[in-house]
Amino acid sequence: MKSFSFSPVSAQDAKLLLLGTMPGTRSLELNQYYGHAQNNFWKFIFTVLKEDPTLEYEAKKAILIRHQIALWDVLQFCDRIGSLDSAIKNEIANDFELFLKDHPHIKTILFNGQKAAAFFKKYVRLEKTYQLITLPSSSPANASKSFESKLEEWKIISSLLKETK
Repeated sequence: MKSFSFSPVSAQDAKLLLLGTMPGTRSLELNQYYGHAQNNFWKFIFTVLKEDPTLEYEAKKAILIRHQIALWDVLQFCDRIGSLDSAIKNEIANDFELFLKDHPHIKTILFNGQKAAAFFKKYVRLEKTYQLITLPSSSPANASKSFESKLEEWKIISSLLKETK
C-alpha cells in the first residue's frame, strides 16, 4: 500500500524538530499524527510539557506550536502493508534542506524511535550541525521498555526547551 506523510506541524519560531518515520494505518485513516489510541506520543507530550490532555487534534497541534516544537516525518512516501516500520519499502525522504532553511531557529532534531533516526541518517545530508537525539519509540509495538522508562527519556524535551530560552 502506498503511504504519504502529512504536512509538518510547525511555526517559523520552532526550536526543536520531532520526527517520526511515517504515519501508521490508523493515523492515515484519521489524517492525524499519532492517531492510534495506543500510541503514547501525545501522552508523552502532555506530560513533558505539563499540558492538560485533550482529544481534539487541532488543540494538540497548537500545544506543539506554542512550545516551539515542529513535528514531521522523515519519510515523504513509502510502500508499506500495515503500520510497522520494518515493513517499509521504496521510501523517499522529505525535503529537510528546505524545511530547515525555513526554520532557522531549530538546533536540535529528535527522533521518535530508532527507525526514524536510521532513515534520516541514510537519506539526509545536513549543511549545518544539529544536535541529534533518538528517543524510544512511542509506538505500542515498542514493548522493550516500560511507559515510565520511555517517559523519562522523553523528558529531555522540556530540558532542551529551557536551554533555548
